[in-house]
Amino acid sequence: MENKAIMVHQVSRPQGWPATEHFAFVEVPISWPEAGEALVENIYLSVDPYMRSSMDAGWDLHAPLDGRAIGRVVESRIPHLVRGDLVLHRKGWRTHALVRAEDVQVLPQVPAVPSSAYLGILGGTGLAAYVALTRIAHLQTGESVFISAAAGGVGSAAGQIARLLGASRVIGSAGSAAKVTHLTKDLGFDAAFDYHDGPVSELLTQVAPQGIDIYLDNVGGEHLEAAISTLHEHGRVALCGAVAQYNSTEPPVAPRNLFNVVLKSLRLEGFSVRDYQHVRGELEELLTPHIQSGRIIVDQTVIEGFGHIVNAFLGMLHGDNMGKMIVQVTN
Repeated sequence: MENKAIMVHQVSRPQGWPATEHFAFVEVPISWPEAGEALVENIYLSVDPYMRSSMDAGWDLHAPLDGRAIGRVVESRIPHLVRGDLVLHRKGWRTHALVRAEDVQVLPQVPAVPSSAYLGILGGTGLAAYVALTRIAHLQTGESVFISAAAGGVGSAAGQIARLLGASRVIGSAGSAAKVTHLTKDLGFDAAFDYHDGPVSELLTQVAPQGIDIYLDNVGGEHLEAAISTLHEHGRVALCGAVAQYNSTEPPVAPRNLFNVVLKSLRLEGFSVRDYQHVRGELEELLTPHIQSGRIIVDQTVIEGFGHIVNAFLGMLHGDNMGKMIVQVTN
């Protein structure tokens, strides 16, 4: 193993869209573990939309960035961790990490389930989708669901989980014709549209002429406005993200129809997935056998090479991925 580690720092705050000049790769000596620590060589790193807001305030400048990661233990002074264990932790954006026992979860070795799934559909991404549908929107059998950014990590998981939970109709929006085809041909969506093809309200009405019961919002803005108009009475909105606003320097114009929330007795509720970590076992129990059978697809875009992590993050913000965006550091 090399005696140097590489990590990424944020070196300036973006105004609008971030770019490569906002980041720097920093090489440092590897620190070997002391008592109660383990050295992990990272294998997979997660890049996620929420990280864009972290660039504005959550991440310190000129300091190692963080994020979810899967790594292999190469040296341990933690009694229950041994060399070769695969662990999930939050010291991403680096090739190597020192972790403590309370920082890591040993990953199970499950046949026919790739370890990268624990950064995607079996990780925080899938948990966000599951919580949105079951704890926030309270999806019932026979209800219809609309999902924005449906070809992304959370959206692609939500569409598959909604079908598994008995949704009668699953509709998605995405940013290209190829993604629309992916949703309907590969992931089992009943209908999907490219939001570039016209006003979202018109496109949604075309694919959901009977209306919708639930909207899982990953975008905000015009999508939220269209969903409010299309929802049935007593419809529910799970507010999961607002990617349309993350890089904007101006507040969004939409939604302009919030009074419909009153007229139709709608419920809009936001949530943070960190408040639902206790549900993770439930998610794994539900999905694991269906991943093994092939009914649920581990939908992901894997970018190889640590040196590409910044471009992978920026590409994810521009919608270059299908499914969860993951960087593979090493085999």
